[in-house]
Amino acid sequence: MLKRKLTLLRESMRMSLTNIWNSKMRSFLTVLGIVIGVTAIIALITIMQSATKEVTDQFVAMGTGRLVVNASGTPLKSGLSSDDIKAIQALPEVDGVSPSVTAMVTAKSQNGWVEDVTLDGYNEMYFKRNAEIVARGRALTVMDVTDKNRVVLIDTTAQSHLFYGQDPLGQKVYIRGYEFTVVGTLSDADSSDVLAQAQGDDTDGGRMIIPYTTAMTLTGTRNIASLSVYVTDAKFTSQVEAELEGVLKAAFNYKDNSYRIINMESLLDTMDTMLAMMYMLLVGIASIALLVGGIGIMNMMLVTVSERTAEIGLRKALGAEPGQIQLQFLIESIVLSISGGIIGVIFGLLVSYVFSIVASMSFVVSGSAIALGVGFSAAVGIGFGWAPARKASKLNPIDALRSV
Repeated sequence: MLKRKLTLLRESMRMSLTNIWNSKMRSFLTVLGIVIGVTAIIALITIMQSATKEVTDQFVAMGTGRLVVNASGTPLKSGLSSDDIKAIQALPEVDGVSPSVTAMVTAKSQNGWVEDVTLDGYNEMYFKRNAEIVARGRALTVMDVTDKNRVVLIDTTAQSHLFYGQDPLGQKVYIRGYEFTVVGTLSDADSSDVLAQAQGDDTDGGRMIIPYTTAMTLTGTRNIASLSVYVTDAKFTSQVEAELEGVLKAAFNYKDNSYRIINMESLLDTMDTMLAMMYMLLVGIASIALLVGGIGIMNMMLVTVSERTAEIGLRKALGAEPGQIQLQFLIESIVLSISGGIIGVIFGLLVSYVFSIVASMSFVVSGSAIALGVGFSAAVGIGFGWAPARKASKLNPIDALRSV
């Protein structure tokens, strides 16, 4: 019994493949709809996940377990005083605080000068949490901050303007009339200032980092308007944020809109929610193309049933069961859709790979996208192929033979 069923299955597959091959152009046009739909799904989802990984990596580089405070202050008090910063530093589960002072300056050396340089003032904690940004030389130390030393770290852009073809370490730089010694260079892979870049602080003049206490003297700043609060463990971020709220409210006499706390983990959660919505939207849009392809398959199979009415009637007159007739046409539909799905996966990955190279993104192969594309194409083959196959199996052999 089993041997007979296997023989019938092989015979049905052989006849299905023969019919597909004999109608090559029609089969190609039918498969094309599935190919386009699956290609769209694979490409959109893969590109989306690659872009998501890039953005997520940048947010992680900015630091989970880090709170950013922007203190605009009130008319009576602008920014945070040193006592306020000490109070924040003393909070439980706070690993450290890094005040930030930013200004746009013109820098000069013996070899040249450069305008629109972003001058950032930080302390040693900033480099402790972002050690990878120092390419050569050393980072800032506690003594640099305490003694307001005139030392500076510069990036490759500023280096190319000021010390082209020279080793910048130990060289002198003049900023607003003050002499600074270059003690280090910044890595090109510096992603720690993503938030500043997103706020529009990125310029063509390059970037320099000096002790924040020196930057306050240089810019005439009395209080700190921005600082990063580092948490001992990311799981305590919400707790520290609540305690930080209390310190800031007291510092600004409970005035509204006097400060803002940016939680990097909250931003990451919000971004994940938005990306998930976009993911579902893209899948829905791409699925429309697959539905169109499925309608094409059903249309082709209905035409095939009409053209092969005599063949179906002859087979049923010779003893073929309705289930065998239905199986043959269903196999044709599934083969067409699966073939389109496999080709669509190949083209979708190729499009995604080319896009990742052009956009300078990492190429992430999405197993879920491949499974979705192939699974959807198989479902289309079964769903849209069932009605024509059912129609073929229901044909009356006498009526079918009359059309001969």
